[in-house]
Amino acid sequence: MKNRYLGNSGLAVSRVCLGTMTFGNQAWGCDQKASTAMVDAYIEAGGNFIDTADLYANTVSETFLGKALEGKNRDNLVIASKSWFPMNDTPNARGNSRKHIIEACEASLKRMNLDYLDLFQIHGPDPYTPIEETMGALNDLVQSGKIRYTGCSNLYGWQIMKANAAAKQIGMQPFISGQYLYNLIRRDIETEILPACVDQGMGLLCWSPLASGLLTGKYRGVDIPDPGTRFKEMGAILNDRFIWKEALELVDLVCAIGDETGQSPVTVALSWILKDHAISSVLVGARSVEQLEPSLVAGEWDLSDEHRTALTEKLPHNHGYPCDWMKVALVSNFSKTEFEPNRAQRFPPLA
Repeated sequence: MKNRYLGNSGLAVSRVCLGTMTFGNQAWGCDQKASTAMVDAYIEAGGNFIDTADLYANTVSETFLGKALEGKNRDNLVIASKSWFPMNDTPNARGNSRKHIIEACEASLKRMNLDYLDLFQIHGPDPYTPIEETMGALNDLVQSGKIRYTGCSNLYGWQIMKANAAAKQIGMQPFISGQYLYNLIRRDIETEILPACVDQGMGLLCWSPLASGLLTGKYRGVDIPDPGTRFKEMGAILNDRFIWKEALELVDLVCAIGDETGQSPVTVALSWILKDHAISSVLVGARSVEQLEPSLVAGEWDLSDEHRTALTEKLPHNHGYPCDWMKVALVSNFSKTEFEPNRAQRFPPLA
């Protein structure tokens, strides 16, 4: 499996990351045996990057992962987790306070029977805790050896910049990664978040790269997904997030390109994301080794430029203002040199 550096850090990760949200989820996930089998298959395929969170299956995912890692060479793996969501009804068992971050990290390590995490991420923004407190707590965890690197998830672009500025003020390494929703259907991060991460030297980790299974093609022609599927269990959220006429037409194109190239629609959809080298890794989840296999193929297989362009243009993303202003003003008044300098900032697509 091919590897990429995580942002500007020296940490190399597999470009396909094993996500563990299915581990222990009784509604649409898998049991310990299946979880362990997928970890084994992923490592055997050359993968080194596994992501979890205390939220997943109400901490059971971390427990399952810990058991699956028994007997593995820990130093060869990059293990990531996250905290932010409430773990109980008490007021301090949530968010990004020093108390919660440190306690959550220690609890995750205990559940997985690990001495340290390679990457610890805040799972969302905390509107009440000063960012200086959050970054200071993460720095303390780095200094104590409990974590190696820090990252974020689901923050706004301006919050990324503010957090990294606070980190630099205390002599701490800023975030090296941002974990965000990104796939062929939902390309929102191209407007602000992806450019911010590129500017800050952060690698992008993409969650839901298959739009919760929609881009696999398994829901084509189905009005009501089968019981036990994520769309059946989380329909109120996922239907609004991913399903509309043009999105379903895009799925048809993904499947057609899969037929043309002899690849699964899963491999095609993941490879579209990975054509962008700002993306360090895509997070893939499954309920069985058989479901996981086409995702592992994307660890090596590359989509052609022609097919990527066709998919990108099939469902254009409207970036709105100020992107529409820049398409007129920026493009016509700049770009007068032979080539763009290396310092050129990244903007949403302006062509």
